[in-house]
Amino acid sequence: MDRKLGVGIAGTGWVSGEHIKAFRQNPNTEVIALMNPDRGLAEAKIREMNLGQCRIYTDLDEMLKSGEIDIVSVCTPHHLHASIASAAADAGKHVVIEKPIALNLDELRSLRCAVEKNRVKSVVGFVLRWNPLFDNIKAMLADQTIGKVFYSEVDYLHATDSSYGGFEWISQKKYGGSSMLSVGCHAVDALRWFVGSEAVEVMGCANFSQDNRLKYEYEPNCVCLIKFADGTIGKVASSMEAVLPYTFNILLLGDRGTIRNNQVFTKRWPGQTNWATVPTITPDSGDVSHHPFVGEIDHLVDCILNDKESHCNVADAVKTHEICLAAEISAREGRPVRLPL
Repeated sequence: MDRKLGVGIAGTGWVSGEHIKAFRQNPNTEVIALMNPDRGLAEAKIREMNLGQCRIYTDLDEMLKSGEIDIVSVCTPHHLHASIASAAADAGKHVVIEKPIALNLDELRSLRCAVEKNRVKSVVGFVLRWNPLFDNIKAMLADQTIGKVFYSEVDYLHATDSSYGGFEWISQKKYGGSSMLSVGCHAVDALRWFVGSEAVEVMGCANFSQDNRLKYEYEPNCVCLIKFADGTIGKVASSMEAVLPYTFNILLLGDRGTIRNNQVFTKRWPGQTNWATVPTITPDSGDVSHHPFVGEIDHLVDCILNDKESHCNVADAVKTHEICLAAEISAREGRPVRLPL
């Protein structure tokens, strides 16, 4: 390659800083543009990240016209993800998109169509797929350490209150979507990643706390049961009102053992009388600086340079989002929802 891949960052909030750091660490990419309708916010991010001569755009279409931009990183509020990513794909740009990638089925389908039609590479921000614990769990599952999984459980429990910079918009239905879309989608994606089968049916329930103390416009607490094509059953709980430290709970029951977060109990290890602990980095913080963005960005660049599809592309992410949307439909209508939607 005779030049570095040029990167344009759409959005200048908290997570954009981690994207910028990750692109900086990759020897094949260079952040050359920031886009925000508020020029002052873009200027502040350039100073914060010491980006020097990085260009500022206040209009997305103008940034997408640049022939020097190969990748667009979508780091805006949720409700803008689908439209920006679709426009970037239509402009022939590869995309990395923060979750959720869409808040409704129409947006989801339009984005999938744009990426497929324009044959661009995409990676969706389910960044925990590059967490070391996830790597360890996938390796143990592949090695049949706990045998065939028949029950799976992943929970995302974390109070997202007014101390979070985006709370004013995330707490509104038109911007946040639902508990599963806003935050629980990480848990849903992890469940899919571990089970490795297609979800075929979802049943969901949702509620507010007794006083809805955080004033959400949508139920911030949701639990859904998922049936998979191979017979596995799963459960995901998502709470944005939980009063406890950040919790990302993983429980996988197999016919030869169990994985519980970074602990393992298995019949394959003779004489085991208690849990064995895997000393590894776990997803135990909601702080974006704790997440493995470098692995995610390196993966995207590898897919671009070697013309291969990501395991975490838009087409795959659609399946995660359909479970989230089905849970919302089920909770609202009181019935199981078949997949795909």
